[in-house]
Amino acid sequence: MGIPVFQVDVIIPTQTRYLRLIGHIGERIANELDTYTGDKVQLAYDLNLVLTEATANAIKHAKTDSPKETVRILIQIEENELIIKVFDHGQGFDLKNVEPLDFANPQETGMGLFFIKTYMDSVRYTMTPEVNILEISKKLQ
Repeated sequence: MGIPVFQVDVIIPTQTRYLRLIGHIGERIANELDTYTGDKVQLAYDLNLVLTEATANAIKHAKTDSPKETVRILIQIEENELIIKVFDHGQGFDLKNVEPLDFANPQETGMGLFFIKTYMDSVRYTMTPEVNILEISKKLQ
């Protein structure tokens, strides 16, 4: 990773009422990328969806619904890459053991991670005793 050209760091309570705000932040960032030559409307949609789903998952799997518990969303724009990190204190999961989504037999779980993997270029998940970090990135070329 290089030095961020642009960075947004947001900390919200583990409450779903903030999801719309997080999605809008993604849209605004996409619309302000002067050097991005791709479809900004599509990128704005993708970032809204990905940020909303990643944050919703962090909130849903938090250890508590206490407003004192938080989720941190860090969005960095580097020269040719967008990096999103979602930090939470929930139970965590093993990304390698997540079952692929079965469209013939839809379930309530797994759709958010499916969208994240579909619209982004890389997805990593790290669990530590202090915090879990979902790191997702997209090339901007």
